[in-house]
Amino acid sequence: MPGIAILGVTGRMGQALVRALREAPSDPGSSLQLSGALASPSSARLGLDAAAEGAPTGICVGSDPEAALAGAAVAVDFSAPQQLAAHARACAARGVAFLAGTTGFDRDARAALEAAAGRIPVLIAPNTSVGVAVLTQLASAAAAALGADVDVEISEAHHRLKRDAPSGTALALGEAVAAARGARLEEVACYDRHGAIEARTPGSIGFAVVRAGDIVGEHTVMFAAAGERLELTHRATDRMIFARGALRAARWLIGRPAGLYGMRDVLGV
Repeated sequence: MPGIAILGVTGRMGQALVRALREAPSDPGSSLQLSGALASPSSARLGLDAAAEGAPTGICVGSDPEAALAGAAVAVDFSAPQQLAAHARACAARGVAFLAGTTGFDRDARAALEAAAGRIPVLIAPNTSVGVAVLTQLASAAAAALGADVDVEISEAHHRLKRDAPSGTALALGEAVAAARGARLEEVACYDRHGAIEARTPGSIGFAVVRAGDIVGEHTVMFAAAGERLELTHRATDRMIFARGALRAARWLIGRPAGLYGMRDVLGV
């Protein structure tokens, strides 16, 4: 079975991936086998088994990316955004397919991902849910059909510990809507409304953010016109949907030509 390295294995998503690997069917033609587990040099779990709970995996947590990638056909990164560029370069150097699930990264990290995509397949997935991939496609189709005169608002809610805002998924939804309307998100996005503000700018895309409790993830794209409103919503209630989607994408990515991909490529939509 192809090997998979989990970068950021001690986090919530890293442990969900470990569990998803354990629960995945044992079909040799579709399964992945954990081959490496990476955490930060300051992690208290260094040297311990990659699974914090349940049956041991036989793979120990380490802090050396080179060692974690040894034997891997694909790496899935749910580490910190500050580490993403270095991980992408390490995968490119070793010829390991790379799935970037980390959100909140900057332009330098984006440039590193694009550079790596010249040598290996790179899948950028701010959200690995299959349902969110479908939501993105639906939002794009609705934006194209309804036109730029319809107001668009994107709202999202996550748990109280999530730091980046708006979420990477919300931004990806905004990019899909903007592209369908022949615009770039940075030209039409509105992130901040408070106090006495001017009337809405035609063609703008507004964002609203909630950080509270243990909300796994909720995203709504609202199209509002005079007399009618269309809302497209995805609600995640179990983090395992992201882990299962990430494994599906990782399996798909192995053997692909070098280049940039997204979850919609995985689904063929």
